[in-house]
Amino acid sequence: MWEEKENTLYKKFKFQNFSEAFAFMTRIALEAEKMDHHPKWTNVYNEVEVWLNTHDAGDIVTEKDRKLAKKIDAIKA
Repeated sequence: MWEEKENTLYKKFKFQNFSEAFAFMTRIALEAEKMDHHPKWTNVYNEVEVWLNTHDAGDIVTEKDRKLAKKIDAIKA
């Protein structure tokens, strides 16, 4: 479940290994580029953390963030 805090949507994802985590990030990158909406994220081995907010709207959570969050969840499913 995405957590809304400090003007961001946040979620941590865990994978079997680094390759799966990196592949997940690659798929997100393709969707984010299509939307022209790029997440802040980190990756350490099998964990990916994602923070979403809309910079153009003053660094707050907008419908654009919620739409990307749904796409990210669909990729992970």
